[in-house]
Amino acid sequence: MAPAKDLTHFLSEESKRRQPSPLKTAFKYFGQPDLIFLGGGLPLSDYFPFNKITVESPAPPFEKGIGYAPKEGEAITKTEVLKQKIEDFDVPLSRSLQYGHTGGQPEFLKFVKEHTELFHKPPYDDWDVLATVGNTQAWDAVLRTFCNEGDSILVEQYTFPSSMEAAKSQAVKFIPIPVDAEGILPEKLDEQLAKLEKSQLPKLLYTIPTGHNPTGSSLNQERKQAIYKLSQKYDFLIIEDEPYYFLQMETYTPDASKRDNAPKGKEEFVNALEPSFLSMDVDGRVLRLDSLSKVLAPGTRIGWIVGQPALLMKFFRLHEVSIQNPCGFSSSIVTGLLSRWGNDGYLNWLMGLRAEYTIKRDVAIDAIAASFPKEIIEYVPPVAGMFFTVFIDSARHPKFSTEFDSDPLKVENAIFESSMKKGALMIPGSWFEIAHSFPEKALSNEVDSKIFFRGTYAAVPLDQLKLGLERFGSALKEEFGL
Repeated sequence: MAPAKDLTHFLSEESKRRQPSPLKTAFKYFGQPDLIFLGGGLPLSDYFPFNKITVESPAPPFEKGIGYAPKEGEAITKTEVLKQKIEDFDVPLSRSLQYGHTGGQPEFLKFVKEHTELFHKPPYDDWDVLATVGNTQAWDAVLRTFCNEGDSILVEQYTFPSSMEAAKSQAVKFIPIPVDAEGILPEKLDEQLAKLEKSQLPKLLYTIPTGHNPTGSSLNQERKQAIYKLSQKYDFLIIEDEPYYFLQMETYTPDASKRDNAPKGKEEFVNALEPSFLSMDVDGRVLRLDSLSKVLAPGTRIGWIVGQPALLMKFFRLHEVSIQNPCGFSSSIVTGLLSRWGNDGYLNWLMGLRAEYTIKRDVAIDAIAASFPKEIIEYVPPVAGMFFTVFIDSARHPKFSTEFDSDPLKVENAIFESSMKKGALMIPGSWFEIAHSFPEKALSNEVDSKIFFRGTYAAVPLDQLKLGLERFGSALKEEFGL
């Protein structure tokens, strides 16, 4: 395999100005044998009031399900981390709670690099990983590393609002790309790029390829390959934001008696996953943002970026003077747990997670089919992630052409208010829509009376999920007079 291409021409002016902190460069000598380190303001770890952390977790293979709490005497995974290093794979508290290791603790990086190789096998020689405090922070770092004020980025037509708020603060311009039930339409992306002036061409594509937020769509291999070729043709980076990657499921089966299609073995599970953009990246133009927020817990605030070294070094320089390093407690606890499970045990966990989310997805879609008025709605059961969308024909509302002035957004608001009164909250689709920064270059769109609402099956128990959707369905029926 060849090394990554030189893509440093994408760097922002801020990133180009960043130089190593002279003081930080001395930390590489800290802990070196026979060297008395008097060069930095590092508190003596003897004074850290944390001598030991003990965490109890379920033990692989999680035969009773990942949500099962082991009873006394049943197998558990006990993670015990002290100030001193006991196990080779542990991150001792004397180090994790100290300054340093901006790029991440070596033991954590070793695990996630093995994990990345297992699932993605990046097809160029010198790829590497860098620790973050989760994908929200990683995306903010992406913007600062590559975007100057006025630069353009590609985004899905509907996308995660918080990510776009971060981009707005950097005065970045948006080029939204039309999507369907399976995500970005490559032919529309090509058409849009061809219409742009040279000065308007984007530096990067920000995409949530799997279990997209808000639409629940997932890009298949064929579309990803087409999009990757366009990134080479028009020369832009691909930012692959993938917190939901391991929440991939089988296609929804309406007949509950036939729902037994989930992969049974580990090899089958791995092979059933859609290939990532990273897995086809021969140039080093993909930056994959990985996170544990959706597979372990959001509060761990630890994740990693996979990419080429020249670009990762610019993130390192930013982190040196911003986040410093991921949380020390999380570094020790998460690394200790994952290392005790091993990649094989972690794979058991991910398979169990998939099984749980498949059940939740099925309950949600069953409830929609049973409770929502079929005359006015459309939906595509998701095959990954935490979200589903229900499309509603606003023109069927009895007040559409009168009180609501043929305005779909007024219908959307009426539905939102009615469902809230019923005691159910789903998010209006307009909250996720991205305005084109170059409207004169936008692809022509027919006026559509369809609106959508986004729901999640992740946040509540199954009985509450079913009840909430029954309430929303009732609100729709009342609002539309059905």
